[in-house]
Amino acid sequence: MSIAVTGATGRLGRFIVESLLRRGVSPDQIVAVGRNVAKAADLSDRGVVVVRSDYDDVGSLRRAFAGADELMLVSGNEAGKREQHRNVIDVAKDGGVGLVAYTSIAKADRSTMKLGADHRATEQDITASGLPYVFLRNSWYLENYTSQLQTYLERGIVGAAGDGKVGAATRADFAEAAAAVLTTGGHTNQVYELGGEAFTMTQLAAEISRQTGKQITYTDLPVDKYIEFLAAAGTPQPEAELIADGDRGVARGDMHVEADDLATLIGRRPTSLAEAIRAAL
Repeated sequence: MSIAVTGATGRLGRFIVESLLRRGVSPDQIVAVGRNVAKAADLSDRGVVVVRSDYDDVGSLRRAFAGADELMLVSGNEAGKREQHRNVIDVAKDGGVGLVAYTSIAKADRSTMKLGADHRATEQDITASGLPYVFLRNSWYLENYTSQLQTYLERGIVGAAGDGKVGAATRADFAEAAAAVLTTGGHTNQVYELGGEAFTMTQLAAEISRQTGKQITYTDLPVDKYIEFLAAAGTPQPEAELIADGDRGVARGDMHVEADDLATLIGRRPTSLAEAIRAAL
């Protein structure tokens, strides 16, 4: 069995490849697909097949997926470029790939977020293609927050998420779930809502305060004011609008995952907020 993993030179894709190896998949049966193959040199040294490809380059996708039985489509990070995913789907269908697993977003079928619309459209394209699929609807990464700890400690937390809860989990946990569906049966045409222990931004501030001994506060702003805040801090306008829209979605509950699909797939409790902060500190 050959498994192609796109985005393998990025963070989530790399974790998925590592999870497959830990699960006993032979290195020569894993095709690590990415744009910057220099980042995967160590994987090549371990026997993983590393192929340079780009979602915009159909020819490179054909070469990368040749002979693949399963495809792990790690969603691209360029919002609004649905045609990239459509290229992958078309090539996978033409090449006879037996299963496409796709990293989507929590509640993609009903999310009000701009990112949700992109993921919903890709899910619809995959379903329409007739390819067997698995939709892995990931909530936010815990790293979205732990990577900003220094800023939080200096300036507090600012956002527009209100009292909305986030069922965040680590990239490693999401990757382990992806590897599980690629290496075990019974997942064809299934949709998994994946997330960990839910928390609000106020609870995030409280946990950082508890672990550091420094009082951290959460300041909630209207969405338009949050966009202005981000722009004033140097965030490009389109990115500021996307971040603020994400917080608006959080406030509405779009990223609150109540299902225990992640724990079921990985066979354990996902990494908690407290554990992730402790590790980052």
